[in-house]
Amino acid sequence: MIDTPPLSGSAKRVFMLGGTGTIGRATVRALVARGHEVVCFVRPKAGVGGALSPDETECLLEGAELRFGDVTDPQSLAQGFRGERFDALVSCLASRTGVPRDAWAIDHRAHVEALAAARQAGVSQVVLLSAICVQKPLLGFQQAKLAFEAELIGSGVSYSIVRPTAFFKSLSGQIERLRAGKPFVMFGDGTLTACKPISDDDLGAYLAGCLDDPAKRNRILPIGGPGAAITPLEQGERLFALLDREPRFRRVPVGMLDWIIGVLGALGKVSTAMADKAELARIGRYYATESMLVLDPETGRYDADATPSTGRETLFDYYRRVIEGEAAAERGDHAVF
Repeated sequence: MIDTPPLSGSAKRVFMLGGTGTIGRATVRALVARGHEVVCFVRPKAGVGGALSPDETECLLEGAELRFGDVTDPQSLAQGFRGERFDALVSCLASRTGVPRDAWAIDHRAHVEALAAARQAGVSQVVLLSAICVQKPLLGFQQAKLAFEAELIGSGVSYSIVRPTAFFKSLSGQIERLRAGKPFVMFGDGTLTACKPISDDDLGAYLAGCLDDPAKRNRILPIGGPGAAITPLEQGERLFALLDREPRFRRVPVGMLDWIIGVLGALGKVSTAMADKAELARIGRYYATESMLVLDPETGRYDADATPSTGRETLFDYYRRVIEGEAAAERGDHAVF
C-alpha cells in the first residue's frame, strides 16, 4: 500500500462510487465543501446512456479527482485504488433499471467487490446510499440491496446505511403533462401512498455528514425531507395551483397494472425483453401501492411521524423552481410518467 500524507483536522480521503448521478454529484459537492479529499471512480463514458465525455464528467465533479474504470470488474476497481490508502468509501451507486440481473450485478456484486478493495486500501468507514423500500422486499433489486447491506453489517467496517424516501426527480415527471393541458395521473384516489421527498442537495449533505457524526455510525438511517408526508393527490393539487390551472385528474385503477403484469409475465416466459418489462411493471405497481415511509414491523403500517426529516427544501419549493425555469428536472434512465 502506498503511503499518502495525512489530511489536516477531520478531513478524510474518500473513494466515491456513483458520483455522476444527481444524488452522487450533490454528495461530492458536500464532501468537497467539508474539506474531504474525494476520488471518484467513474465510467469513461458516464451519465445516462454513456452520454458524458471524461471532460464533461470532470466539470460535473469539480473539486474531486477522477479515475476511470469499470465497477463490475474487480481488477479495474483495484486499479482505481492504485494501492493508496483511503479512510472511507461512499457509494451512491445503484442499478439503472432495477431488473434482477442488473441489480445483482451492481447493487450487490459490484458493492461486494468494492468493499473488498476498500478494505485492502485501509478503509474503516463506509457510507452507503440504499433505499427505504427494502423494508418490504418484494422485488429483485430490493433483495440485492439487502444482501449487500447484510455483507456490510457483517464486515466489521464502520457503516452508515442511509435509506431515503422519494426523490424530487422521481416525482417531477408530470410537470410537462400539466403544462400541455393534460390531467395529472394517479393510481386509485391518489391517497394510497405518501412520502417525505428529499432533495439531492439535502440528501448529499446528510450522506456527507455521516462521515463526521458518531451517532450515525453502525446504524440503518431512514431519512426524508422537511415537512409533512405528501400524497400523489396533494402533489397534483399543488402543481395545478403553481401553474394557475384548474385541477384535472385521471384515476388509474391498480388492477390495470395487475393485468399488464400478468400479460407481460406470460410473454416473459419466452422473451427476456418481456420478462424485463414485467419486472419494471412490478416495480411501478410497488411504488403505486406502497408508501415510502418508515414501516412499523408490529402493525405493518407506514408511519409518517416515525420517518425522520432533514434539510430545508420541500418538493413544492422545487416544483416552483422548475416551473419558473430556475431548476431542471433530471429524471434518469426511466420513469413511470
